[in-house]
Amino acid sequence: MTESAALRMRRRLAETRVASALAFPARLKEVGRADWRIAHDSMTWLLRSKEYTNHTYDLTDLNIGQLEWFVANITGCPIDDIRGYIAELQNDTELAEHVAERSRLGPRRRLADPVARWGRRLGWYALVRSTRPLGIVETGTDKGLGSLAIASALLRNGSGRLVTIDSNPTSGWLVAGRWASVIDHRIGDSLQILAELTDPVDLFLHDSLHTVEHESNEYRLVEPKLASNALVLSDNAEAHPTLMRWAERTGRRYAFFKEEPSGHWYGGGGIGVAYTM
Repeated sequence: MTESAALRMRRRLAETRVASALAFPARLKEVGRADWRIAHDSMTWLLRSKEYTNHTYDLTDLNIGQLEWFVANITGCPIDDIRGYIAELQNDTELAEHVAERSRLGPRRRLADPVARWGRRLGWYALVRSTRPLGIVETGTDKGLGSLAIASALLRNGSGRLVTIDSNPTSGWLVAGRWASVIDHRIGDSLQILAELTDPVDLFLHDSLHTVEHESNEYRLVEPKLASNALVLSDNAEAHPTLMRWAERTGRRYAFFKEEPSGHWYGGGGIGVAYTM
């Protein structure tokens, strides 16, 4: 294909001293387009949402596909099975109605949206459905949205129990109904409670105090209680490499999934996973 005159001119201009100045309008347009999208999403969120922390959102369709392959690669399960598991949670109208009802009655009802937006919790759900862990420990309950996702997976599996830990006495206010039957909600310091656990842990999820020291101490305390093929997840893996370094030190593999929220100003979190082959 012959190079056009316009392309030849652009290539030659790119090699001149004025290239940066000539490119500035195009660069400004790119930045303006990106900033406008963030500003639009931010204003929409300010007007329509009541949330102020632990933001919830849907993921883009592309990102959900990436999440499906992320879980499939870690677990070795067929991709069609993982897609089916994620669709289960997305289409669970009973659970969505429960979240809406409890949100309207909860202590943070004026600061929480009555909508079940699962985000990366779709991955937690699919990991539980595909690996069928019996003992799960979650540190950091907050309102309990993630706990409900895990509990729903356990109920569909027909076995297993979740211990969720939070220092806030008002945490876990979404947890009720049949989902509460597989959840042991404990209030207190996660380090003290982890030290007291006696049952084997098949899946551990750090989602409590996000400091390197605290997260490292949680891994130190839970490590001797882990089953040989346990999954260890961090809800803070996008912020620092604590889980990644722990995985290397203990001879495990490590993988990370990055969220891409749909129509939200927040850049998203992720899922860090340490696992054995």
